[in-house]
Amino acid sequence: MSSMVRRDVSTAAGQLNVAAVQIEFDDTESLEARILRVERLVSGITGADLVVLPELWLHGGFSYDSWRRSAISLESDVLARMSELARIRKVWLHAGSFMETLADADSDMWNTSILFDNSGNLEATYKKIHRFGFSDGEPKLITAGSNPVVVPVRTDSATVRTGLSTCYDLRFPELYRHMSADGAALNLVPACWPLARVEHWKTLGRARAIENQAFVVQCNMTGSDQQEELGGHSQIVDANGTVLARAGREETVIQAQLDLDILAEMRRSFPVLQDQREDIWSMQGLSGKGACC
Repeated sequence: MSSMVRRDVSTAAGQLNVAAVQIEFDDTESLEARILRVERLVSGITGADLVVLPELWLHGGFSYDSWRRSAISLESDVLARMSELARIRKVWLHAGSFMETLADADSDMWNTSILFDNSGNLEATYKKIHRFGFSDGEPKLITAGSNPVVVPVRTDSATVRTGLSTCYDLRFPELYRHMSADGAALNLVPACWPLARVEHWKTLGRARAIENQAFVVQCNMTGSDQQEELGGHSQIVDANGTVLARAGREETVIQAQLDLDILAEMRRSFPVLQDQREDIWSMQGLSGKGACC
């Protein structure tokens, strides 16, 4: 029998102020106007260590027909501006996700999340693993990622290993178990989640927080995209499933202080994560540790 999973709670320490920027999508707006609006919103935030933007805020989560035209590379001017925004504002910036492609017009496309540190350096990228749309949309148009990503976020006041995921990923708890096994104490979830299933969005975020004893920051779009009403209700959730901040459907910024020392103490005093039967899940091919999700 293999040993049980052990998490290193020492990777979460200090106080981290996080903000989620809920953006109203307008599919008649130019890309430049959209970028300028995001820059204004982020520039108006005070006191945040980490700022999170939604999924595909530049392209539209349901604007399938224009994805190829609006796709960008990691060397694009758009991401250079996001890097500069992080540097000037001195915040870690999860710039949301983008439709990524290479210079070649026939290249694959990926739904790629981008994380900059507070000096504007590109710290991590994550290609969305679970593609939404069943036989249409993302499965038809983009390539799936295959690598979970956990990255340390370090500020003057906090250190926390942080898992990256995107929208539909939220429905797949094994991904978050995998990231938990890699020390994640904070999970970031940019999304373009529709209004029709917004109760799922709220409930699944709380579930991922409780079952992994981790903070969850969910940043959603609002407005309308190709006649699809977007759900809003971005939220910041603590490891007890308590909602620390939640938006409605308006364009807004929500913000909360995360006490990582309390989280570490919770994991020590109620060590539920240590009781996972990794031996059982490994035999069934379902282990969250070292497996591709």
